[in-house]
Amino acid sequence: MRVPAGAIRLALLLLVALLAGCATGPRITTDTDPSADFASYRSFAFYEPLAVETKGYSTPSSQRMKSAARREMEARGYVYDEAKPDLLVNINAYINERQDVISTPQLQFRTYYNYRYNSYVQTAFWADRTDVYNYSEGTMNIDLVDALRKQLVWEGIAVGRMANTKPAARNTRIDSTIGEIFAQYPHRAGAQ
Repeated sequence: MRVPAGAIRLALLLLVALLAGCATGPRITTDTDPSADFASYRSFAFYEPLAVETKGYSTPSSQRMKSAARREMEARGYVYDEAKPDLLVNINAYINERQDVISTPQLQFRTYYNYRYNSYVQTAFWADRTDVYNYSEGTMNIDLVDALRKQLVWEGIAVGRMANTKPAARNTRIDSTIGEIFAQYPHRAGAQ
């Protein structure tokens, strides 16, 4: 029996879609101030000091976050203006240690000697197997604050599992996470 080429392509397409759906990335949530007039915002600067720079100095990671956020804001038509910004961008990132506890029922057997029958006997019973997995969960917040009113107008949050990565991979992950957060930002500079 011969399978049509169209059926094979459809099966491959469905397999790719299924695998793409299984890809793990950060969970993104956003919150918007409904009273904010996003059409009036045209410029931005970074909040000083950034929340991610808690020690009072910048790090290679915080600089990467700032450049990724600046690139995303400028791609949406906003102009960087330290003197009189309409929006202040604040970035925060932190790591929490988490645990997954998974309990699975298993059929087990116990062997004992039965004196009545002068032989060994096996009995089956159910027992729970519990596995504990430790992992690090990272959270990144990007806040857009109305500079004049000093009020949060939009917040994007990414939460996901952290991996031990080399600096180049970490930079790529920072860029992609900030890109995914801003993909949920529905506004453009001065747009109605």
